[in-house]
Amino acid sequence: MGLAVTRSGRRLARLTLDTLADLPDDVRSCVYWELDPVRRQRAIDSGDAISEKEAWLSRVLLEWGSCGRVAYVDGVAVGFVAYAPAPYLPGAEAMPTAPISEDAVLLSTALVLPEHAGGGIGRMLMQSVVRDLVKRGGIRAVEAFGDTRVERGAPIDHRSCVLPADYLLRVGFKTQRAHARYPRMRLEVKSAVTWRTEVEAALEKLLGVVRPGRAARPATERHTH
Repeated sequence: MGLAVTRSGRRLARLTLDTLADLPDDVRSCVYWELDPVRRQRAIDSGDAISEKEAWLSRVLLEWGSCGRVAYVDGVAVGFVAYAPAPYLPGAEAMPTAPISEDAVLLSTALVLPEHAGGGIGRMLMQSVVRDLVKRGGIRAVEAFGDTRVERGAPIDHRSCVLPADYLLRVGFKTQRAHARYPRMRLEVKSAVTWRTEVEAALEKLLGVVRPGRAARPATERHTH
């Protein structure tokens, strides 16, 4: 089903119409990346932003597959990530450091609610993106547009459309194209594979595969789903 629960009440789930509904309204109505500026303003003015977001998600799930993860703590959605190939995110074309590289997918959004900042959820979400892209194959990198004006070390603000550049640096991105305000950042999937063991260990702890007080089982014996 794409999720598992730990004794601490944490879990990851795929981004679907059902899990999207668990996120705050201002997140569900944000179509900054999903629509071009003209369609975006039209959707906002008409009050159709949420339905446009749902339509976008349905299309990507049908045509490309899984495009995000939602993090829960004790049954409450506290964070999520969304990513897709550039053609599905036309809003990115307006960024001064666009376009993203042809061999990459775009990380459009990452969210962690303020009350859960600093608990490693943002890193866990990013690691789940890398794990998905590694499994897909044929994708060399994930890129994102960063905002350099967000205070260093500040939590991801769910009201912001552009990720803090500092957050992207902390989770392994490097500057691909510099810009005073909106640099384009890149994480090579090939280099990320070198810390895949760390990624999988962290995910197993989050998903409850590794039980407290017991040694981790060999990779061949671990749960795969």
